Amino acid sequence: MKPQIYKPDFEREPMLTIESTLAKFQKKEAIIGIVGLGYVGLPLMLRYTAIGYKVIGVDIDIEKVDKLNAGKSYIEHITSDSIANACNDGFEATAEFSRVSECDALILCVPTPLNKYREPDISYVTNTMDALKPYLRKGHVISLESTTYPGTTEEELLPRAEDGGLKVGEDVFLVYSPEREDPGNPNFETHTIPKVVGGHTAACLKVGVALYEPAIDQVVPVSSTKTAEMTKLLENIHRAVNIGLVNEMKIVADRMGIDIFEVVDAAKTKPFGFTAYYPGPGLGGHCIPIDPFYLTWKAREYGLHTRFIELSGEVNQGMPQYVIGKLMDGLNDAGKALKNSRVLVLGIAYKKNVDDMRESPSVEIMELIEVKGAIVAYSDPHVPVFPKMREHSFKLSSEPLTAENLATFDAVVLATDHDRFDYGMIKQHAKLIIDSRGKYREPAEHIVKA
Repeated sequence: MKPQIYKPDFEREPMLTIESTLAKFQKKEAIIGIVGLGYVGLPLMLRYTAIGYKVIGVDIDIEKVDKLNAGKSYIEHITSDSIANACNDGFEATAEFSRVSECDALILCVPTPLNKYREPDISYVTNTMDALKPYLRKGHVISLESTTYPGTTEEELLPRAEDGGLKVGEDVFLVYSPEREDPGNPNFETHTIPKVVGGHTAACLKVGVALYEPAIDQVVPVSSTKTAEMTKLLENIHRAVNIGLVNEMKIVADRMGIDIFEVVDAAKTKPFGFTAYYPGPGLGGHCIPIDPFYLTWKAREYGLHTRFIELSGEVNQGMPQYVIGKLMDGLNDAGKALKNSRVLVLGIAYKKNVDDMRESPSVEIMELIEVKGAIVAYSDPHVPVFPKMREHSFKLSSEPLTAENLATFDAVVLATDHDRFDYGMIKQHAKLIIDSRGKYREPAEHIVKA
């Protein structure tokens, strides 16, 4: 049975005010402005450029802007050749917000992290909108793609968009369309992932659909920006809760002497009613570790306590500490203490085969190892030098993964299971392996499952 798709009644809105805007998108005469040129903004830029639109990208990071204008990529799975081709097709990157006055669409792809109290930090969104305000003009469509709590578009963007006297739905058009990028996933591209779009008014939605339809194979309109915001949260909370469930079952199975990975593999043979989720050392990426807290924070405004969601968050947040416990147990069995031991963390990206470090549990594991007095190092073929991060700092480079170097470490923690690791060589030469990813299924005395 096909899902029900919202069908807006555009006739309820005056049409004359949007005709010229729609015509620009239909004729590919519109200039697309993308604010925030990271893991979400860059693929979107490449897609619009590839289909014939002029794109101006805005980012406050001058180093990124200079690299892009030189035809260089700073994200591993996006090639420099693709950036160079986009530049040849007219793409420009800039740190000057005044350039947005040239654009017809302003797509906001900026971070929405949590603060130290695990509360939403939407300062990047509000600061960006404040920077755009002086340059807003009639005909602009503003689309927020950053993950956030339901109501953000109405409560934060709407008053800023109208602050200069423009009327949303008549002069400018406000939409929310959550990003759905999955870095490094070879099965999906930007244009093949359906795009949910919600508008503040029916006219806003009509313009939003016109913005995305040329670039995305399937656009899914919904009845409001709040609905679109909640849709994004549901998608990622679904994953967070199920990963929390299987992480908790991992702990129970371990106590019972059962391999949880074997259990999941067996359960997924059921052709209905089960979706396989695998445990790990914690949640990573920009969405899944963060999105549940956006909803729980907003729910408190309505007097609601989202116990189920918060419980899964507690379980997932406890996984790095669980891995450290397993590391300490393994070293104790070998007659060693964690303090003063040399520990190598394998894989510090948040998931396999990418260089994306956002919210990576590996970094927390490294910090916990260091706090315990051990000497920590890492090896990751996708991250040659530990990057600048907002809340974490290690002056380290990736260790060469050789038999000789492995032998110098007291323990190896497998945190991210990149395909480029030689698991046979690691097993042969590592003194102790703490396996948080289920790569080693056959029992061995020097392998501890975590």
